[in-house]
Amino acid sequence: MAAPLPNPAAVTGPARGLSPVHAVAAVALVAVALAPLLAPAFYVTLLNYIGLYSLATLGLVLLTGVAGQTSFGQAAFVGIGAYTTGVLTTQFALSPWLTLLLALALTLALGYLIGRITLSMGGHYLPVATIAWGLSIYFLMGTIERFGGFTGITGIPAVSLFGFTLDRERHFYYFIWVVVLGALWLCANLLDSRPGRAIRGLKQGSGMVEAFGVHTTNTKTAVFVLAALLACLSGWLYAHLQRFVNPTPFGINQGIEYLFMAVVGGATSVWGAVLGATLITLLKTWLQDLLPKLLGQAGQFEMIVFGILMIVLLQHAREGLLPFLQRWLPRRPRALPPAEVPLARRTMPSPGSAVLRVEGARKTFGGLIAVNEVSFEVAAHEVVGLIGPNGAGKSTCFNLISGALPLTSGGIRFLEQDVSAMSASAIARLGLGRTFQHVKLVAAMSVVENVALGAYLRGRTGFIRSALRLNGQEERAAFAEAMRQLERVGLAAHAHDAAGSLPLGKQRIVEIARALAADPILLLLDEPAAGLRYAEKQQLAALIKALKTDGLTVLLVEHDMEFVMGLVDRLVVLNFGQKLAQGLPEEVQANPAVREAYLGA
Repeated sequence: MAAPLPNPAAVTGPARGLSPVHAVAAVALVAVALAPLLAPAFYVTLLNYIGLYSLATLGLVLLTGVAGQTSFGQAAFVGIGAYTTGVLTTQFALSPWLTLLLALALTLALGYLIGRITLSMGGHYLPVATIAWGLSIYFLMGTIERFGGFTGITGIPAVSLFGFTLDRERHFYYFIWVVVLGALWLCANLLDSRPGRAIRGLKQGSGMVEAFGVHTTNTKTAVFVLAALLACLSGWLYAHLQRFVNPTPFGINQGIEYLFMAVVGGATSVWGAVLGATLITLLKTWLQDLLPKLLGQAGQFEMIVFGILMIVLLQHAREGLLPFLQRWLPRRPRALPPAEVPLARRTMPSPGSAVLRVEGARKTFGGLIAVNEVSFEVAAHEVVGLIGPNGAGKSTCFNLISGALPLTSGGIRFLEQDVSAMSASAIARLGLGRTFQHVKLVAAMSVVENVALGAYLRGRTGFIRSALRLNGQEERAAFAEAMRQLERVGLAAHAHDAAGSLPLGKQRIVEIARALAADPILLLLDEPAAGLRYAEKQQLAALIKALKTDGLTVLLVEHDMEFVMGLVDRLVVLNFGQKLAQGLPEEVQANPAVREAYLGA
């Protein structure tokens, strides 16, 4: 039943025959269609539950596996969907279809509110917070008299579709699986799109995606709400399948089980939700029958077996079973059609005009002064080097300029606009691009996808249009731009390789290509030559000189003095967080204070 996602680069390309991946998907669809006709009634019931669990787990794949936001409260949103339709259909005689809209609207509002509050927490506080509100909603369902307490609500009506009442499990089966497959298609489309690449980049940390203009709080909240809506839909289907609800299936234990399904199946793939739900549901059923016969007594022994299996899985297939199985399926990259309209480009400032002004910048961390009253300017079409010994404050200065860190005092002006209090994403929108001292690529994404992420601000398509695959023209333009930048830096041959499979030096070049895809006015390069061989450094120097010729302004941090001296127009030297010197390379190199502090007396 499980099939891996297609290569995202291939989403925008034409098919060239039936690949093994699509063959597996086709077999899975045939199996789903024939199951009610061939399987016993017991297994039809199991398949119904697998479909419902897949929907709820799919939300966790997006939220936890892809976006990196751990949640144990998914079952509570399933309960909201089930109880909303249960109460409104039995006590107010509303149509099930109307209750679906009301349940989704309620979930959207609650998901947004809870998400904005919860996602502001980091580290271990986030999962603890989801446990807290998950328990709160569970006990709320069990204590409100109108909800039937822990006894529950009976008499929920069946759903009617085109005049046909879905009052039998075999009939409801097809309804459930059409919804599940539709949700999988929408989510797969979303992940292979402009906002999807931003979502997949969240696991690398907010700082990386914010550098390309992604508003991380809004993106995390949107994913949280989407996961809640999928869970709500699962709960609505559950209520009309069972025709009865009580709080038991919506407790924290079920929330943990959904997370377990996502991890086992493969939390980074939408099809992992189906594989995980299928395996856990079938194993749980079989073990509950088999273990008492083997052990001679009843009990929840299957949980012990699950614990052992989880340890084995984490040892040998940490990303889940689906990514492990995908290694054995060949994947063929497909050609990308040409873009009808290329992405718009910025107008570069005239040579010599002020691009960046750092005015008395100061940054303290408690009693530590990392940057102390540093001031310098960068003019258009210049290549300026920021150098200094380890711990001099160079990377901190970069983070202050890009908005990754707030200033303690002082000011920064970019294109004559005060950006001192702006976020990193807002500064990126003005035309600032950057690389990082420690490489930050999405290892599982292809090289061309990582570079396409850099063009995030040059697109406009949002979640809904992307999920419906109404973004073809924009995607073709984004990938065409990504390929252009890869050719520019000499890595076009690696376009469809996984970014994490490249050596460190090439990963740094991919970061430069990604930053260039944003069409920046000012490019910040944080130790771009680190890990490069001599020939690669020469190619990088030639590239930076070509960028300058094209009108780009570059500010770089680098330790290789031979590389820097032959490349930059001016140097700014930091030492212990203070500006020690600035000027032409030969002037700085001859400065006794610089030689003593950095180059050696």
